[in-house]
Amino acid sequence: MVTLERAALRLVPLRLRERFEISSGARQDRLILLLALHGGGEVGWGECVAAEDPSYSPETYETAWHVLSEFLIPPVMGTPLATAPDVLKPSAWVRGHFMAKAALEMAAWDLVAKLEGRPLPEALGGRVRPVEVGVSVGLQPSDEELVRKVGGYLEEGYRRIKIKIKPGRDVEMLSRVRGRFPDTPLMADANSAYTLADAPRLKALDSLGLMMIEQPLAAGDLRDHARLQRELATPICLDESIESLADAAWALELDAGRVFNIKPGRVGGLGSALAIHDHCLARGVPVWCGGMLESGIGRAHNVSLATLPGFTLPGDISASRRYWERDLVSPEFELSQGTLSLPAGAGIAVTPDVERIEALAVRTKELSAS
Repeated sequence: MVTLERAALRLVPLRLRERFEISSGARQDRLILLLALHGGGEVGWGECVAAEDPSYSPETYETAWHVLSEFLIPPVMGTPLATAPDVLKPSAWVRGHFMAKAALEMAAWDLVAKLEGRPLPEALGGRVRPVEVGVSVGLQPSDEELVRKVGGYLEEGYRRIKIKIKPGRDVEMLSRVRGRFPDTPLMADANSAYTLADAPRLKALDSLGLMMIEQPLAAGDLRDHARLQRELATPICLDESIESLADAAWALELDAGRVFNIKPGRVGGLGSALAIHDHCLARGVPVWCGGMLESGIGRAHNVSLATLPGFTLPGDISASRRYWERDLVSPEFELSQGTLSLPAGAGIAVTPDVERIEALAVRTKELSAS
C-alpha cells in the first residue's frame, strides 16, 4: 500500500532524427507529455502517447494535459493505492481519454513495482528477457530510398520490417522491396488509409507473402474489416480499432482481424493491455507490441509488456537511436542481435534524466495531496 503524495506533469519537446511520414501526415518534432508520481520515497514514471494533432486519435497532448490535471490526478492525491490499476478507480466515470488514463496508470505500475523491489516485467506476469523487435519505416520520397533504408535496418539486425503505405504508394512500392529482400519478414501498415472499395488493390498484396496488413480501414469499422478479411489471404492486423478488451473480443467474433497490435499507451494502460493479451493468448491469436514514437520512458513500459508469453511477433519498439539523437533515459535502449532488453533494476529499470527533462520542459505542473 502506498499513498500518492505528489504528481508532476512535464511537456518536453524532442526532435526526431528524421521526418516520419504515415498516410495521415508527417512529423519530425514531438511534444512528449511525461508524468512522475511520488509516493513512499519512490517515483513512478509514465508517458502519454497522444500526439500534437488528432490525426491518429481524437486525443492530443493538450487534451491529455487537461484531463490529467483536472480530472484524473486530483482524486488520487493522498489516496492509499493497493495495486496500480486502482489509480483509475476514482475516474471510472470519465469517458474515453485512454491515452491520458494510460499515462497515470503506467506511472502507478512503475511506482508500485519499485516499492515492491520487482522489475516491471515480473509485476506484469512476464519475466525479464530480451524481446525480439522490428522497425517501422515511414513513407519515403522514392522506392529507391525505401529499399536503401530497409537494407540498412536489416544490417542493424532488426527482425521484421513494417512499411507504411497509402493509396498510390503500396503494391508497386512493396513489390520493389520484396524483390530486393525475398526472405525478409515484411508487413504493411495503412493507418486507415483505405476503404472497402480498395479491396482489389489490397488483395494484390497477397502475392507478396506479407506477415500482415495493419489497419487498412477506418478504426471504427469492424464490419468492413471482416468483409475485407474474407477476401484476403493476408491476415489483417488491427491497431487503432482496438481500444479495450471489448473491442478485441468483438473483433475476434467478427473475424475482423487475425493479429492485434497492443499499444498500452493507446488502450488505457497496462491493465487493459494485459486483459487483451490474456484474451488473445487463450484463443491462440498472435499479438505484438507497437510503438508510438515514445521516449525511453514509454519504451521501457513497452519492452516490459512484450515479455509476456502471448507476444510472439517482433514489436515496433526499436532502439533509442532509431528515433532520437539523445533519449531521456539512461541507459538508452540499444539493439542486440535483433532484441531489446531492460537493464537490471526495479520498475522500468531505466533512469529518467530528470535534470535534462526539467531543462527541456516547456510546461510544468505540480499537484499534491495538500
